[in-house]
Amino acid sequence: MEGFGPKIILELPGGILITETVVNTWIIMVLLSIFSIIATRRLEKVPRGLQNVIELLVDGINKLTIQTMGEDKKSFAPYIGTLLLFIACANLAGLFGLRPPTADINTTLGLALMTFCLIHGNGMRRKGVLTYLKGFTQPIPVMLPLNIISEIATPISLSFRLFGNITGGLIMMSLFYSALAAFSTKLGINIPVLQAAIPSVFHLYFDLFAGILQSFIFSMLTMVFVSGAMD
Repeated sequence: MEGFGPKIILELPGGILITETVVNTWIIMVLLSIFSIIATRRLEKVPRGLQNVIELLVDGINKLTIQTMGEDKKSFAPYIGTLLLFIACANLAGLFGLRPPTADINTTLGLALMTFCLIHGNGMRRKGVLTYLKGFTQPIPVMLPLNIISEIATPISLSFRLFGNITGGLIMMSLFYSALAAFSTKLGINIPVLQAAIPSVFHLYFDLFAGILQSFIFSMLTMVFVSGAMD
């Protein structure tokens, strides 16, 4: 693909395209799986070393889920933790020279659709199908079309918020690297010295700060929407 879209790595029979997004997503999933296996294969009653870090992370996610959704919904913590870690790692992929999978609308829309299914699936499970659907006619039946549009807008807003922020940062960094390369050429510097050090400060914001922040926002909104549908 041209521009800032993901490059096509491989085309399989039947016109199936394997893009950077697919490859990088699988890299992140494999690394997270390997890390999980290594971190939990020798758990001890008295934690030490890496186990301390893992328990601190798990405890933090459990507390965040309980504080946001309530004690009765703490069973969502594993999903929220997985969502938070995956999005954070995907957003930070740019620090390691990989195109962030979340800079592809297909990834963010897929994540948003999972949240959408959780919202309505758990809402109907908790309240009952008829009672839940009846809620779309509140406060008055004439509000039904607007309530439906509002629910459809949820996954769209979730996906485009994450996609827009990560893609915007990717575009800014790409333009910044191009500008530094052009400036180096005008100065007669053949070695990309300027591109090696100067961008690091901007990576801290666009990749590190914005990446972690957006993963936290997406996870928080997921908890708020699901909890709201169930209460």
